[in-house]
Amino acid sequence: MSRTARPRCRAALAALTCCVALGCGTGTVPPGDQPSPPPSAPTAAGHGVVTWASSAGRVGEAADGRGYRLMVHTSVGGSGLRVRLSNAFGDRPVTFDNVHAGLRQDGAALVPGSNRRLTFGGARSVTVPAGGIVYSDPLPGHVPAGRTLAVSLYVSRAGGALTGHWMAMQTSYTTDGDHTAQEGAAHWKQRTGSWFYLDAVTVRPREGTGAVVALGDSITDGWHSTTDRDRRWPDYLARRLAASGTTVNGVANAGIAGNKLLFDGPGQSALNRLQRDALSLPGVRTVFLFQGVNDIKAEPGATGAGLIAGYRRLIDRAHAAGKCVVGATIAPFKGWQEWDPAGEAVRQQVNTFIRDSGEFDAVADFDRVLRSPHDPERMLPGFDGGDHLHPNDKGMRAMADAVDPKTLDCAAG
Repeated sequence: MSRTARPRCRAALAALTCCVALGCGTGTVPPGDQPSPPPSAPTAAGHGVVTWASSAGRVGEAADGRGYRLMVHTSVGGSGLRVRLSNAFGDRPVTFDNVHAGLRQDGAALVPGSNRRLTFGGARSVTVPAGGIVYSDPLPGHVPAGRTLAVSLYVSRAGGALTGHWMAMQTSYTTDGDHTAQEGAAHWKQRTGSWFYLDAVTVRPREGTGAVVALGDSITDGWHSTTDRDRRWPDYLARRLAASGTTVNGVANAGIAGNKLLFDGPGQSALNRLQRDALSLPGVRTVFLFQGVNDIKAEPGATGAGLIAGYRRLIDRAHAAGKCVVGATIAPFKGWQEWDPAGEAVRQQVNTFIRDSGEFDAVADFDRVLRSPHDPERMLPGFDGGDHLHPNDKGMRAMADAVDPKTLDCAAG
């Protein structure tokens, strides 16, 4: 995995101890497929590095008086933990009366003494307008890398569209009423496989540390990996980066099942969500783009020229924001019901562009890693999750192993 380098950034690994924190700022959902702000433009989070993220969408109808205990896995450790709460797809204001963060012990139960209240501009309650986001204040103390963090939200007033992430591949918990301060699991009996409102967690790691955001579809989202075991390919990549000695250690997963590069549904297209889901996240140096298969297998499917033009638009916008862009080749999917020879020809055309154009700052050849040597249009059986499109845990790990950590430690110029 290598391509011509742009000016490099510097960073250092941070793996620290326990507890949590946040800092305040608000923003609105940026317009889609628009020029990105210049690298010098401030972000809502100020400073810090994203340690976890998910991509927001509409996931149903909101309700008053609900509690959410959301389990998320940190990639990089640090102090001054902050959470980003999103009402990006809401059509009414949402009021959070209490927000806490602690370390999970087991199930919905937390490590005793770890659950801490988060504030917003010094207040424990915050109202986020329709289409808005808010960052909490930084919380004193440290949160370790590679741990499951429990962020507990009490939504006293809401309505209309609910913002969240449908396919979490992680069990979280919901309840009626405000039980956010309680470390036990007694009131957290209702399970959910989605995340609600929470779309990013940031920390202040060791100086010079940066992050990579994986912009993708259901493969990046982790479908067919083992639930609750953090075996999505970005999870394996985070563990690999932690041991690599490189300065990019934060990993944000911006995968959405069914997502496309060019067109909305499910979720906004990669082009339309690039700013919110990638460029706006604190500390991101590199956008890792692994999308296109859903565009190809759509009806009508995208052309190779159309996809290549979309890649170029995304690369230009990320470079304008001072980010490096790594492109991953589209994996084989023969055997999936929407595969056909015409779509395969588009996949091959696009993969040739990704490998050979030199327009990406680096390339990860997922196609070469996952394909069968006996039938290159099919996934290797040992990596196939069973539907011929989504890799299993072994395939996810092989994808992460195909990424050269050194190529993520750069910035566009």
